[in-house]
Amino acid sequence: MNSLTLLELDGYKSIKSVTLRFGRINVLIGANGAGKSNLISFFELLNYMTFAPDQLQLYVGKSGGANAILFDGAAVTPQIHARLCIDTEAGQNEYEIRLFHAAPDTLIFAEERFRFNRTEMVSEPPWTSLGSGHRESKLYQLADEGNMTAKVILELLKRLRVYQFHDTSDTANVKSRWILDDAQTLRHDGANLAPFLYRMRESKPKYYRRIVETVRGILPFFVDFELEPTAERVLLQWRERDSDLIFGPHQASDGTIRMIALVTLLLQPPESLPNLIILDEPELGLHPYAIQILAGMIKAVSVRSQVIVATQSAMLLDYFEPEDVIVVDRVGRDTHFSNLPAAELEEWLAEYSLSELWEKNVLGGRPA
Repeated sequence: MNSLTLLELDGYKSIKSVTLRFGRINVLIGANGAGKSNLISFFELLNYMTFAPDQLQLYVGKSGGANAILFDGAAVTPQIHARLCIDTEAGQNEYEIRLFHAAPDTLIFAEERFRFNRTEMVSEPPWTSLGSGHRESKLYQLADEGNMTAKVILELLKRLRVYQFHDTSDTANVKSRWILDDAQTLRHDGANLAPFLYRMRESKPKYYRRIVETVRGILPFFVDFELEPTAERVLLQWRERDSDLIFGPHQASDGTIRMIALVTLLLQPPESLPNLIILDEPELGLHPYAIQILAGMIKAVSVRSQVIVATQSAMLLDYFEPEDVIVVDRVGRDTHFSNLPAAELEEWLAEYSLSELWEKNVLGGRPA
C-alpha cells in the first residue's frame, strides 16, 4: 500500500518552510487563518500538475498568478521547493521539484527529479533528473516509457482528491441534474453525486446498499434514493417513510446534502477510492451523531486510503488519537505545523480529552 510519509515544502503561500510527517490518518487543527487551507491547496496544485498535461499553468492562473502563491510574493520568495516521500512495500520513492517565478507571473520548473530507495539498499541511489525550464511536469513522459518510480509517484498524485462539500446553495452543482456518464470518480464538490450513486446501484449493489443503510441510520425517515435518468441526466432524489412523495435536494438541509456526500465518498467500493483523501472541514452542518459516524468512516477507510482532515470541530477531534493530530499555528507571517508529542501528553490525557486540551491551549492551534 502506497503512503505519503513526508513532505518538505518551502515558499508556498503562508508556508515559509515546513517538514511534515504523515500517517494513515492526519487531523489538522488550528485557528482561522492559521494556514490549514494553504497546505490543502498545495495538494490541489500537485493534483492539477499530474492529473493531465497543461494543468499546472491552469492552476497558477486560477490562483491569481504565481505572485499570489509565493510566500510574501516573488520579490521575497522567487521559488517554491517541495520534496515528497512515498513509501511502498518495496521501498521509498522520492520526488523533488523547484518551481521558479517567470514572466508573465507564472511558474516554470527549475528542477524536477525522482529516485527510488529499495528497502535493502545500503547506499543512497542516484536521482533521475527531468531537466529544467519546462512549464509542465515530465512525470507523464517517464511513466509512459515504463519507469516504475515515475508511475508510482504519478499514480499517488493523480489519485489524491481534495473534497469540500460546503456549497449547498440553491445554485450548487450537487442540486442540479448532472450528466449520467460522469460517474467514474466523485467530484471535489459532489457535483456528480447522483450519477455516481446511480452507477454504484447498477454495478456495485452491495456498496450501494451499505450507503443507503448508513444514511438511514443517521436520517431515520430516509428510505432509499430515487435515481431516474432523464435525457442522459439524473437528479439526486429520495423517498421518505410514510410518504408517497419524491423529495429532492432543494427540500433538504445543507447538513443532509453534505452528510450524503460524505457517506458516499467514504463507503464507495475500494477499487474506486482515491489513494489520498483530503477533507476540508467535513463537520460543517452535521449533527453530533453524524460526526460520530463520520469519524468511524474515516478510521475504516484509512485502511485503504490515506486521509488528511482539516477541522475546527472539538467533537470530531476527540474521536482520534494524539499521534493522528497535526497542530497548525500562525507565527508572524509564517505557518508552523507540529505533530503532537503523545508521550508528553499522557498525564494530561489521563484527566482531559484532546478537545479540552485544545480549548485550554495546551496543544496550540488557538488564536494568538
